[in-house]
This record gives sequence, C-alpha cells and structure tokens, in this order.
Amino acid sequence: MKFLRKYTNVNDAKSLSNKFRRKRIEIFKNLLNKYNPPVKILDLGGTQEFWENMELISDRIQITIINTESINTKYKNLKSLKKDVRDLSEFRDKDYDIVFSNSLIEHIGDFPEQKKLAEEITRIGKTYFIQTPNYYFPLEPHFLFPYFQLLPKKMKVILLSHFNLGWFKKSQKSEAVKIINSIRLLKYKDLKKLFPGALIKREKFSGFTKSFICIHY
Repeated sequence: MKFLRKYTNVNDAKSLSNKFRRKRIEIFKNLLNKYNPPVKILDLGGTQEFWENMELISDRIQITIINTESINTKYKNLKSLKKDVRDLSEFRDKDYDIVFSNSLIEHIGDFPEQKKLAEEITRIGKTYFIQTPNYYFPLEPHFLFPYFQLLPKKMKVILLSHFNLGWFKKSQKSEAVKIINSIRLLKYKDLKKLFPGALIKREKFSGFTKSFICIHY
C-alpha cells in the first residue's frame, strides 16, 4: 500500500501521477495559447500548490480557484473562493476563457448532478479542460484497490469499515457509506453525454486507459 500511495502521490515530483499531470499540462498549454494574456481561468476544486507545481503561475494568466476549503493565496493573479461547485450561478455566461478541473467531477454525486456541473462548465467557459479517472482502469485511484469500483456497495462498505484503503482510513460504517457514495467514476460513454462537444483524449498506462481529458477548443 505504501508503494501505491507513493506511485499516486501528486505532491511527489517523481511519482507516476505527477508525471501524468505534467504531460497533461503540456496539452493544456496549447489551449492557453489560444488566448491573449491575461487568460482568465476558473479552476474547480483546485489548489495553489497545483499551479505552483506545474510552474504555471505568471502574469500571463489570472486564476480563480473554487474549493470547499479556504486557500490563503500569495500571488496577485490567483484568488480563491470558498464555495461548493454545485452552485456556480453567480458566474455569467462565458465569464472565463477556460474552465479547468482535475479529478473533480467524479466527486460531485450521481449522474444528474454531474450533468448539471457539466452544463455549468460549458456555460461559464469559452473553452474547458476537464480531467477525470477512467471507471474501467484496474486500480481504483481513491481506494487503491484492484477493481474496487466493480464491487457491490455492501462489500465496499465492509472493506472500508475494516481496513485502511488508499487515501482513506478505516471508518465507521456510516462514514464508510458516505465516502463510497461521494465517488462516482465515469466511463467514456458518460463523458460523451456530459460533454457532447468535447474532444476526449485517453491517458494510457500499460495499455489501459488510466483517465480521460475532455477538451473544448
């Protein structure tokens, strides 16, 4: 389990997950080049550390991060809003050049809630760049347990009630149910419905699709 956590730790510059992020950001830079600076970016569920690690904080972009936790930003071109991404009604149509999110939409709830967020993303952004893990990838990325997502919910609850799994500590049954219900991984066909106008790129690892990137230029 320690090995898997090291392999998936995005804050470790040498981790495989971090390497995937850096490759992803190279694609994102192509989208950035579409606009004259300063490029307005709305980051849903992000962190200041992400933009620092990707070496993308510059006068060329203005980033607004929405997160449920307060972020004390230290850059003049980066601001933070503490709020739930399920309510983006305060933003106007095409208010931002790019709406960005990394491993967020799978945490939003059931498919109707995910669809509502997708509609808001396409409304607010002139373009968007959305990454999410693949439902069918053998190693579930949150619990770090092979094909955990395919197990019956009852079995998932039993496992999380008795063991530390991935990024989650062993939990009481009620908390385990809450955690499991908070994650709904997406399939390619789901993303085609959520983002019908997007180019969907597949990120590959050992022949498997690890995650998807939905891009609208």
